[in-house]
Amino acid sequence: MAFKLTVALFTVIAILANVGHVRCNPAIATGYDPMEICIENCAQCKKMLGAWFDGPLCAESCIKFKGKLIPECENFASISPFLNKL
Repeated sequence: MAFKLTVALFTVIAILANVGHVRCNPAIATGYDPMEICIENCAQCKKMLGAWFDGPLCAESCIKFKGKLIPECENFASISPFLNKL
């Protein structure tokens, strides 16, 4: 009887210890969110290019096109709509 109680207690502790891991959202298991990547890339390009890059316009295009047009900071064609002439 003591063995069954110990096993049951260990099982409950193991389940409670893993509750935090169950709520995780790993990128590998769920894929990626193109909207999130698009907005993060806008922020990265703004950091890299500073005043030359219109970050809010880039973020608005991410929202408008639902992350389908992801800007790449080193690809002139993908960031050209967001560049300022200063």
